[in-house]
Amino acid sequence: MDGVAAGDDLYSQLRKLLRNSMTERWVHGDISNFAYLMHLNTLAGRSYNDLTQYPVFPWILADYESSELDLTNPDVYRDLSKPMGALRREEEFRARYEGLMESAASEGGTDNPLSSRPFHYGTHYSSAATTLLYLMRLEPFTSHFQCLHGGKFDHADRLFTSVDGAWKSAAGFEGAQNGTQDVKEIIPEFFYLPEFLENVNECAFGKSQTGVVVGDVELPPWANGSATEFVRLNRAALESPYVSAHLHHWIDLIFGFKQQGPAAVEACNVFYHLTYEGSVDLDAITDVSTKRALLDQITDATGVAIQGNTAFPSRLNCSSIWNYFSSGNVVVSSGGRVFSRSSILIEWLSPA
Repeated sequence: MDGVAAGDDLYSQLRKLLRNSMTERWVHGDISNFAYLMHLNTLAGRSYNDLTQYPVFPWILADYESSELDLTNPDVYRDLSKPMGALRREEEFRARYEGLMESAASEGGTDNPLSSRPFHYGTHYSSAATTLLYLMRLEPFTSHFQCLHGGKFDHADRLFTSVDGAWKSAAGFEGAQNGTQDVKEIIPEFFYLPEFLENVNECAFGKSQTGVVVGDVELPPWANGSATEFVRLNRAALESPYVSAHLHHWIDLIFGFKQQGPAAVEACNVFYHLTYEGSVDLDAITDVSTKRALLDQITDATGVAIQGNTAFPSRLNCSSIWNYFSSGNVVVSSGGRVFSRSSILIEWLSPA
């Protein structure tokens, strides 16, 4: 056991050194926001190889209706200091938490691991179902998505059909169909893979209740009907000075000290308790039915918190990366490569 403990401690120290090294490079503008977020996802145990722990990225923009996108205007960006559920529904979710706190106090607590504990959100910002929904137009995700729904596609009105619609649902705009059930963030492909927005395999997803045939994802007007242009501008927004100055707030929510504890409560960022790693000791549960029920629910764990009790630092310099991505000199090609218009390979963005 001592050897195992020593190995775990060494691994923890190595993770900390790697995190600090990459964080310093990011703070000083040596790596992009995209690269740093991928690094944090990896340290948190998220991987392209695990649908239940797929890399998570933030919604960056809040304007999917304008014909032009001004990335120097702060109003086009999402508030990165708040989780998706708190952007427009904070009061409602805080009331839920307080109500659950009162219920727990009146019941006097319980040792049953299946019993609920106070939370703001009963659904998660990242899940296998969310990943498959976003990637349903590409194999092998198309087949997995069908398996998830009993061998067929979900109802057309519940599919990922519009970027603006997906944003408004997750952000809680009035009239959004999912109410308090949708607090989804997005995935890395929004920043490098235009093909996931196109029905390249000509799948028959069906028709909506209004008779619209589901095909390519409906894009914002500022993308001019081009999935490549959408990805280019979304990536440029990710690398913008505004996002660089505020991204550390979102990182605190997802990977840092606001993930759990009093800071999470204050930030309106508490999820269902079984989504937190280590919330239940499965080895200590002897009842087979209880263990099976827990395993059925533990599918969307938040991952490892990689920053203890302190906030992530803010970024000091992003000028060179922003100047490049805002120059209009970027072409996103098939497979996630980013080229300059002079055909010089700049950065490989898809997973190794």
